[in-house]
Amino acid sequence: MHINYPEKVENIMRYLKLKLLPKTLFFRTMLLIFIPLIVVQVVSIIAYFNGSWGKVGRRLSDNLSANMAFVVQLTEKNPDKFSEIQKLAEQNYQLKVEYFDNDIKHSEMNRTSRNNKLVTGFFESSLQHDFPDAVTSTYLTDGRSILITLIDTKNGLFRFTASTKNIFSSSVFGFIAWMIGTSLLLFIVSTLFLRVQARSIKQLAEAAEDFGKGIDTSFKPYGSSEVRKAGIAFNKMKERINRQISERTQMLAGVSHDLRTPLTRMKLQLAMLPKNEDNKEFIEDITEMEKMLDGYLAFVSGEGGEPSTFVDMNEMILSILNKFRNSKTMIRYSTNDQVSAIQGREQALKRAITNIIANAFYYGKTVAVSLESNSKKMEITIEDDGPGIPPDKREDVFKAFYRIEGSRNKETGGVGLGLSIAKDVITSHGGTIELGDSSMGGLRVLISIPL
Repeated sequence: MHINYPEKVENIMRYLKLKLLPKTLFFRTMLLIFIPLIVVQVVSIIAYFNGSWGKVGRRLSDNLSANMAFVVQLTEKNPDKFSEIQKLAEQNYQLKVEYFDNDIKHSEMNRTSRNNKLVTGFFESSLQHDFPDAVTSTYLTDGRSILITLIDTKNGLFRFTASTKNIFSSSVFGFIAWMIGTSLLLFIVSTLFLRVQARSIKQLAEAAEDFGKGIDTSFKPYGSSEVRKAGIAFNKMKERINRQISERTQMLAGVSHDLRTPLTRMKLQLAMLPKNEDNKEFIEDITEMEKMLDGYLAFVSGEGGEPSTFVDMNEMILSILNKFRNSKTMIRYSTNDQVSAIQGREQALKRAITNIIANAFYYGKTVAVSLESNSKKMEITIEDDGPGIPPDKREDVFKAFYRIEGSRNKETGGVGLGLSIAKDVITSHGGTIELGDSSMGGLRVLISIPL
């Protein structure tokens, strides 16, 4: 069920989702665990403080205040036995009692308030209940472990010293430690478990991406049953594709052999005939058929049997441009001297780049080639000042055997396969190829390959 919110609310929610929601599966799952865990902890602590901890604190405070009230009343009735009352209070209630008459009590009150921190709470309420006619104050000292209570009566000042354990329940620290400990344990276990699941999915994605680039990376399925099932299905799919490519390559090799044999026989027979204009044209037709056959085979096979290696694209482009140094076309080449090596099929990449550069030299008088790269991708830009390609034809020229009038060149044999082969090779390496308008007035070809 989808709830339709106002457009402004939808935009805000979409913005918050993009900015706040983690991108990876690992952190999204951890968020689903972490948020309910925090909510449970907060609710448990609030319930504990408002329930048992509060009740225990009130009872402890009432008990300590009642003991103090008993000592004060006993002292007021038996002032001559104060020393004995002091001993009994310290022995039975763990209370240290001091008494100051009205002449010196103000100085003691000032000294205590100046050197210690005043606190309030359940105990203050209990003192007000047990000593309605007296002025009471409570202070913490000695690192908040000692409680000092001043009770100012009409006869004098009573100063009680006791441990803070008499009013604070020590179980709160054990409760908090238990809550934090179990939460950390759950968090660690969840992290370890989810890392295994997320790692298996990540490795499966990397294996699929490498396979798309022609890199044969083995993947052993592990993790949850769903991830293992996806991994097994991927391995079976890869085996079927490799088997299909192998069978197609073998079939094409047989076809190539079968077609080349009669063509070679025809060339030998023509070589033995007298040379004339008809024979010359026939030989040119056979040579053209061989070039067309090479183009068909290269397009269909896609250089699929070539292993993947590290290729220095800077050196490759320079070697291709060197082939055109003797032409009348002006050549410009630039690079940012960053990472220029990629993992791919060298001959396939060389054929794709050669096809595009050859087209630029065929139609333009000035050709500019640039190689730019960063930590994420590599871009090769090829521009010329030729007639270019109309915008409405730029998608069609990537189709196999599609040919704009006058587009034949020596590399493809004039069958309209140059850009088709280039796009097939670049796409198999995970990249893209785009056509646009050049600043020089001709065609601009942008090749982008991820690193």
